[in-house]
Amino acid sequence: MVMPLPAVSLAQPDGTRTAADFLQGKWTIAYLGDGACDERCRKALYLSRQSRIALNQDMDRVQRVFLATGSRVDTQFMAAEHADLLVAFAGDDADSRALLAKFPTFDGVTPLAAGRLYLIDPLGNLVLSYSAAAPDKALLTDVK
Repeated sequence: MVMPLPAVSLAQPDGTRTAADFLQGKWTIAYLGDGACDERCRKALYLSRQSRIALNQDMDRVQRVFLATGSRVDTQFMAAEHADLLVAFAGDDADSRALLAKFPTFDGVTPLAAGRLYLIDPLGNLVLSYSAAAPDKALLTDVK
C-alpha cells in the first residue's frame, strides 16, 4: 500500500533544518532508529550504501536518509562511513510526529524499534519496507 508522506522540516545534527520537501525528488532509502546507531542500524546503513553504489550511473537518482531519534548521533562515524547520508532528527515536535505516524507498525513493533529500511518514491510516497531478515539483494532489485 502506498502511503503519502507529509512535507516536513526536521532538525539536522549541525543545527540546520531539512527542506520541507527533502523526501521528494529522488528515490529515498530511509532508516528509522535511535541516533546512537547500534549494530542493526549500522548493518542497515551499510546495506543502503552498498545498494546505492551498486546502481552505478543511476546512484544519483537515490538518496539515503537516517531518521534518528534522541539527540545523540555519532557524527564522526557517519562522516567517515556514510558521507552521503542525510541525518535528520525525528523528535517529539509536530513535524516529526506527523511523519512518523505514516510509517506502519509490523507485528506490534513500532517503526522506530523495527530496524527496517523503507523505500520512498520521488513523489514522497512510502512504497516498500524491508525487515532486517530480508535478503540483501531485495532492496537493490526493487530500486533498479
